[in-house]
Amino acid sequence: MNIFVAKLNFDTQSEELRGAFEEYGSVSSANVIMDKFTGKSKGFGFVEMDDDNEAMKAINELNDTELDGRTIVVKKAEPRKENTRSNSKW
Repeated sequence: MNIFVAKLNFDTQSEELRGAFEEYGSVSSANVIMDKFTGKSKGFGFVEMDDDNEAMKAINELNDTELDGRTIVVKKAEPRKENTRSNSKW
């Protein structure tokens, strides 16, 4: 399951994100999203867990908890929506 994590501290690294989720099970990947121009964190990331039960437990237990001094939002990631602005005729 792909998990979306928002409101991350801008100093939080992918390894720290992985560590928080590994308490609930096996983590396939954990990535804090970085701005390609500045190299700084965008304040959100994604965690991939293969076991859906472990993933749901992590979501339920980590949502609205503190990580690196910030209260994070954790939920199941949704597929990216198409950018409708690029299809407009303006």
